[in-house]
Amino acid sequence: MTGVASGSSQFDAHQYDAKMNQLLSTDGQEFFTSFDEVYESFDSMGLQENLLRGLYAYGFEKPSAIQQRGIVPFCRGLDVIQQAQSGTGKTATFCSGILQNIDYDLVQCQALALVPTRELARQIEKVMRALGDYLGVKVHACVGGTSVREDQRILQAGVHVVIGTPGRVLDMLKRQYLRSDCIKMFVLDEADEMLSLGFKDQIYDIFQQLPSNIQVGVFSATMPSEALELTKKFMNKPVRILVKRDELTLEGIKQFYVNVDKEQWKFDTLCDLYETLTITQCVIFVNTRRNVDWLTDKMRSRDHTVSAIHGEMEQNTRDIIMREFRSGSSRVLITTDLMARGIDVQQVSLVINYDLPTQPENYLHRIGRSGRFGRKGVAINFVTSDSERMLHDIKNFYQVVIEELPDRFGDLL
Repeated sequence: MTGVASGSSQFDAHQYDAKMNQLLSTDGQEFFTSFDEVYESFDSMGLQENLLRGLYAYGFEKPSAIQQRGIVPFCRGLDVIQQAQSGTGKTATFCSGILQNIDYDLVQCQALALVPTRELARQIEKVMRALGDYLGVKVHACVGGTSVREDQRILQAGVHVVIGTPGRVLDMLKRQYLRSDCIKMFVLDEADEMLSLGFKDQIYDIFQQLPSNIQVGVFSATMPSEALELTKKFMNKPVRILVKRDELTLEGIKQFYVNVDKEQWKFDTLCDLYETLTITQCVIFVNTRRNVDWLTDKMRSRDHTVSAIHGEMEQNTRDIIMREFRSGSSRVLITTDLMARGIDVQQVSLVINYDLPTQPENYLHRIGRSGRFGRKGVAINFVTSDSERMLHDIKNFYQVVIEELPDRFGDLL
């Protein structure tokens, strides 16, 4: 049986806070400043209209816990230390802060983000481009293993944001292909991982090259003493935001993935599974309202019976659809994350993530729909080459094993 290891929380928060404050108290003064404002929606954060458009188009509908507390202080130019497990929405938190504060008329590097791996740099580059699509942001992933000459060409032509690994970024700074004069925001992502991989000296060297009044954001799951030392040296009264993981488990839910490789192959894969889906009741999750409508139309064009529900429907219509689904007269429901927490149907024993969630914390709310009240449940995740990183984050976040779907999976239901 696949489930979360009990006691998977990585640290005792009370002991940790005491130790951290002891390490960071400066002449008896608190090192951190507090920021207690919580924003329940992206609309309430005072973000630029075109940034909001990017967030919604990407599939975000409601900010995660760290986004509710972390986006606004970053937008206000404060130094921030944001601590949360991998996959809680940290990337979109600092991407939003950066995108909000860039001067788009100035095509010079204004924000630099350091990450531990090339893959993560490219992943963040994609997210930054997507969220900044309506702003016209120019982003470049500056990583090892690629042509230095190509980096030189792109950087000298002008970009707003650089996301990179320490070795290549330091090299570009030293050669002055990457100019630091206009950099006003610096982000250290996965700080604990970076320091454990031995990047400390390079990070210090990079800091030496940056303007002294730069805004700093540090994002990390834990704060080892090396990270504390670094934050104390380079940050000015940072706001600390700590988001604890849900103490929920996925006990009793078997989880599988199907490697579909390309986005366009998902639909045929779903149709192949359709007969098995209707043995029981099934919820299919996609990331946007547009995808709900598109997938519903495609399924119906193949004569498959499905229901659909999303946040733009009138409440009355949603109530009718949910009544049909609860009664069992409709067996397959297509929906978005917005509805994930509101669907409580005892008979649901299968959830399909047609799109993996944009934030791993939503995974539990989705697949927790299945196997309710002690019943067994099954979750199937469609994974493309673009979403492999998200599957990896989900596995790490919940400490779960997700295996490839066996041929005779109908026997599991």
